[in-house]
Amino acid sequence: MQKFLLTLGVILLLLGAAWPWITRLGLGRLPGDIVIEREGFRFYFPIVTCLLISAVISLLIWLFRR
Repeated sequence: MQKFLLTLGVILLLLGAAWPWITRLGLGRLPGDIVIEREGFRFYFPIVTCLLISAVISLLIWLFRR
């Protein structure tokens, strides 16, 4: 369990450090992400981005378990 938490912490740290470059890839603004803008209000739900990230993480976990 300790090894898993340490690995997860390192991954989150690397993702946080790489965030400026990740946003340039267009993550968070994919077709299918829900954006509702009105005067004085903005609702944003990146559903397609969440699905894509989930699929990538699932693939990585599957590859590391082999």
